[in-house]
Amino acid sequence: MFLIDTSRQGQVVTDAVVNQSIDNYLVNDLKLPGHGLMMYVNQPAVIVGINQTVAAEVDFHYLAAHHVQLVRRTSGGGAVYHDERNLIFEHIVNGDPQDGSKFGDYTVFAQPILRALTAMGVADLGISNKSALTVDGKKFSGMTMFKSGNGYAAGGTIMYDLNVAAAQQALIPASDRPHRGVASNRVPITNLRQYLAPAYQDLDIQSFREALLCHIFEVERLDQIETYHLSTQDWAIIDQRLDEKYRTDAWNYGANPGFRDYRALSLPTGQLHVNFTRQAGQLKAVALFGTVGTPTDLHEISEQLVGTATTAAAVRTVLMMPAITAILGPAAVEPLVQVLTEDAHEG
Repeated sequence: MFLIDTSRQGQVVTDAVVNQSIDNYLVNDLKLPGHGLMMYVNQPAVIVGINQTVAAEVDFHYLAAHHVQLVRRTSGGGAVYHDERNLIFEHIVNGDPQDGSKFGDYTVFAQPILRALTAMGVADLGISNKSALTVDGKKFSGMTMFKSGNGYAAGGTIMYDLNVAAAQQALIPASDRPHRGVASNRVPITNLRQYLAPAYQDLDIQSFREALLCHIFEVERLDQIETYHLSTQDWAIIDQRLDEKYRTDAWNYGANPGFRDYRALSLPTGQLHVNFTRQAGQLKAVALFGTVGTPTDLHEISEQLVGTATTAAAVRTVLMMPAITAILGPAAVEPLVQVLTEDAHEG
């Protein structure tokens, strides 16, 4: 196993959108043979699974008020909160490294982490529900995987001293409203800091990362680890993939199961995201979400739009209802009419 350095020109990268895209580059583009490991830190962000409905997972008002990023990963699993007191690790495997790695087997990828934490004083470590790492029966890491060709990524979080209160506010309780996305399984979580030996309890996150990596690779210093450093050429391709997909609202906010189209509107009343499907001259499915009004308000407006003919007159009639303009604001009517009816003849 070797280390993959994700710094850029010697600078630590904490942009969650960037960091969450690197595994896709490594698996789909670079394809380094063997078994690599990368470990990084994100600024505050909510990371949702590829098959999740973001409106059922996050509080958009909290995200906007606290500058929390929303990022969709290409693997499954539930929504998690990251901040600068949390580590993310990812095993990147291409081909057969002949070290026991096997896609779908979370245990083999968890063991290096668990062995290192044991050496750092943590007791009562375990794995539950196949992919959750636990200490004293409480979850401190959730793992996910994705595969592409002969390569795959397997990773998870390591909660060192995560702001749990912020996580609880950014992530909302399970919704009773039906949706086609995979729902998160909210379980009790805990930080590792209190379980570590005293020498590791008061480290900054980069020092904790360094100590953990040294234990994983059984060395005294990071420069003793075989390391692949992302090059200028690597970063050029990563940037291209970000522009094409991973940094777009259409991917992070709009790629929700059950909808064909997505648009985003910046309104005087807030940011409004719009998922919809047009079929046979009607709006078959609509989902409005964002920082306009409340989730309940937007859900009710969405329900009123379902079944409406995809003509400007029909959509405008719904949106001009006083109860709706009181929530969206009069300035929302024409932009939303355009979004829901443009090129409708192709639907």
